[in-house]
Amino acid sequence: MTLEIETVPCLADNYAFLVHDRKSGATALFDAPEAWPIQRELEKHSWQLTHIFLTHHHADHIDGVAELVAAFHPEVIGAARDSGRLPPLDTAVEPGQIYDMWGRDVHVLDAAGHTSGHVAYHVPRAAAVFTGDSLMALGCGRLFEGTPEQMWATLKRFMALPDDTLICSGHEYTAANGRFAATIEPNNAALAHRIDETARARAVNAATVPSSLALEKATNPFLRAGRAEVKAALGLADASDAQVFAQIRAAKDRF
Repeated sequence: MTLEIETVPCLADNYAFLVHDRKSGATALFDAPEAWPIQRELEKHSWQLTHIFLTHHHADHIDGVAELVAAFHPEVIGAARDSGRLPPLDTAVEPGQIYDMWGRDVHVLDAAGHTSGHVAYHVPRAAAVFTGDSLMALGCGRLFEGTPEQMWATLKRFMALPDDTLICSGHEYTAANGRFAATIEPNNAALAHRIDETARARAVNAATVPSSLALEKATNPFLRAGRAEVKAALGLADASDAQVFAQIRAAKDRF
């Protein structure tokens, strides 16, 4: 594989991601919480930033764009439907579109829920999807603008990807998300093991992101809303998957 992914910690608990193509020399950034950690990583590898992909308009995902554009002059890509709330875009994309990044396909996915214009980017050749604040490690984003039905549809789109897909999400929230997940499935052995692994990683300040889709399917309560045992445990055996998701999301909001 000629694509390599670097996880870049930013701010207090954000992550940005650099994807470098050794064949073409292209280096893409997915979200830009702040400029200096990203610039430091680029300089460390002697990479030239060629693309910035934005998932949504929140400040902790876009505040580094202007400084990085001034330094590297990359192409900035984001959702057409959210262009009024994003930094100036060179290319506005729509869900369902495939963007050609120097011969590498970047699939634009509708990821509405956290915000109405949120998108995600699936890069099959890197076996990775960049989810921003939609699907997260052991969680999903709070529904600031979207509906439970929109977010559940978003999560189903992610679940349809190959199980070995890396979920490159935007925050180090895994420990807190794990504490909530244990209230939904206290007898989930895979979840208990992941909580222990997360604690060990965070004790040495190691990132718990990215994670695999297979691991999220086994442990993330928001992806497991359609499972019969989860519905039964919540007293919602006859509810729709979206209704169960809404109940779990509401419980997390109160947690």
